[in-house]
Amino acid sequence: MSTAQSLHRSRKTRNSVMMTLCLVAAGIGLAWLALILGALVYKGVAGLSLSVFTEMTPPPGDAGGLLNAIYGSVVMTVIAVIVGTPIGVLAGTYMAEYGRFSKLTTVVRFINDILLSAPSIIIGLFVYELMVRPMGHFSALAGSVALAILVIPVVVRTTEDMLNLVPNALREAGTAIGAPRWVVIKSVAYRAALSGIVTGILLSIARITGETAPLLFTALNNQFWSSNLNAPMASLPVTIFQFALSPYEEWQQLAWTGALIITLTVLALSIFARSMTGRREDK
Repeated sequence: MSTAQSLHRSRKTRNSVMMTLCLVAAGIGLAWLALILGALVYKGVAGLSLSVFTEMTPPPGDAGGLLNAIYGSVVMTVIAVIVGTPIGVLAGTYMAEYGRFSKLTTVVRFINDILLSAPSIIIGLFVYELMVRPMGHFSALAGSVALAILVIPVVVRTTEDMLNLVPNALREAGTAIGAPRWVVIKSVAYRAALSGIVTGILLSIARITGETAPLLFTALNNQFWSSNLNAPMASLPVTIFQFALSPYEEWQQLAWTGALIITLTVLALSIFARSMTGRREDK
């Protein structure tokens, strides 16, 4: 009996020690996150005004805004999502519905995992060699392609995982009434996994919103307003990068404000994605 009590006491002590260490580590991580977000809010709110959303990026020493950079980021992000989402959804559908146990699916999943963890600067260099050098100039179109390549693996993984969670009984019920396989996938599997797939799309948008490296090699930047997809276009991440390195206080303030805008956008997308996942689990 004394041996059992000693063993229980020893295990309880080790559990308490590990729990304490885990809580301390979590607290340290949250403290650094709070300091970073606090500094970002403190510095960014000071320059937040209507002019940020209505005026162009200014020359050195002048006041201005981030209108052209915000516009460029929205345009390239929208194009990237429009291009990357169908590819990702269809690839994930094949892996989950048609080739779940095939060797091709194993290869595609492996390549997708590599793309999912690949540094974004590698994607930018790839698109630079693929599009920018043959075209002879930077362009928003090349930037959109680079961002689309970053969208695809996130959507592929999410789509496959969400479709795999759909019970086979639902598919069998659709097949039992004589529905073709594509109808079962569209009307049954997609409906059951819709919120999860949309969550993956939102998370892919959150990932590419703050990407700077791919755009430095593809879209570059533009100090002026430009809606030409075949020419360099301003973007919020690149503008923040350049303004933060400058010696001008006005540019540095705009960099802080732009970083705050991106952070709030990503936070809003993440909260919305989490809420959609929670609704799916409640159902």
